[in-house]
Amino acid sequence: MKQAQPTAVQQENNLDQEWLDLIIEAIDMGISAEEVRKFLRNPSI
Repeated sequence: MKQAQPTAVQQENNLDQEWLDLIIEAIDMGISAEEVRKFLRNPSI
């Protein structure tokens, strides 16, 4: 049986969970929310 393609909502939920996991991992590593914001605004730093 072929699986249906995920809907946009399902894809968005997956992306949101991935972002949440990354932020939690950053916090666990001692990276502050402000440092994450700075990086997202300017990834070259």
